[in-house]
Amino acid sequence: MENARRPVFPRLAWAVAALLLSASGARAADAESDAVKRGQYIFEVADCAGCHTDVKNKGKPLAGGRALPTPFGTFFTPNITPDKEHGIGGWSLADFKRALRQGISPSGFYYYPAFPYPSFTGMSDGDIADLYAYLMAQPPVAAPSKPHDLKFPFSFRFTLLGWRLLYFSEGPLRPVAGKDAAWNRGDYLVNAVAHCGECHTPRNFLGGLQQSRAFSGNPQGPDGQKAPNITPDPQTGIGKWSDDDIATLLKDGLTPAGDVVGSGMAEVVKGTGKLSEGDLHALIVYLKSLPPIATPKKG
Repeated sequence: MENARRPVFPRLAWAVAALLLSASGARAADAESDAVKRGQYIFEVADCAGCHTDVKNKGKPLAGGRALPTPFGTFFTPNITPDKEHGIGGWSLADFKRALRQGISPSGFYYYPAFPYPSFTGMSDGDIADLYAYLMAQPPVAAPSKPHDLKFPFSFRFTLLGWRLLYFSEGPLRPVAGKDAAWNRGDYLVNAVAHCGECHTPRNFLGGLQQSRAFSGNPQGPDGQKAPNITPDPQTGIGKWSDDDIATLLKDGLTPAGDVVGSGMAEVVKGTGKLSEGDLHALIVYLKSLPPIATPKKG
């Protein structure tokens, strides 16, 4: 009697299935890796580490605790590591998107605009997802976030209802018809990802940005430092700067006068120094297109 033979086709089918599953897993891993790399780029350009790391007190990266003094009191940046108890490790992508797009926490409370969600709301869904992937790939740090120390009545979050009606418009940012790709990319980088106006635009007594004077400088910038005029005004802004002058400042932190930027801008340059050539060009195109606004002279 001949030996029974096992069918070849079932074994072949299993082999093919295993190969397909392996290839699918590899593609998924590659896609995740690509998302993390793209997210790192957004993370750096947005200077997330600068705000969410308490360098002064030797805090761990992204564990929060940095003090942000303002006329309304002192805000402390939160832990954005993937720690599940103290950070954002328990957040879904939908939670993360809601925070950036709407300025609302996973538990439903409104964020204070010290967190620049009025700018981040303009970010695309893809960039938000990539940034989330990058943050979730970072080491978790079990450090509780510090409570804000705010003056009355700003410690009550219900006051944000009126503020949001006045100063918040939900995104994302849409391309402007009639403007070329470089300008629109620069608009996106300046106004959404890098949120330049949050520092370089003066604010009113309610903390709202004075859009009529956008980018004309802020005498009460971060850490009590003056943020300069970055409109093309030739006397008080950057109107006399060449493209190379702007590029050198954003890449190396050097002004045309040979000075080195300090304070918060030194932190920003760590991120803008990693801009691609195309994005650096787009950012310059946008800045040079702004209406020139003269910084008022002190009385």
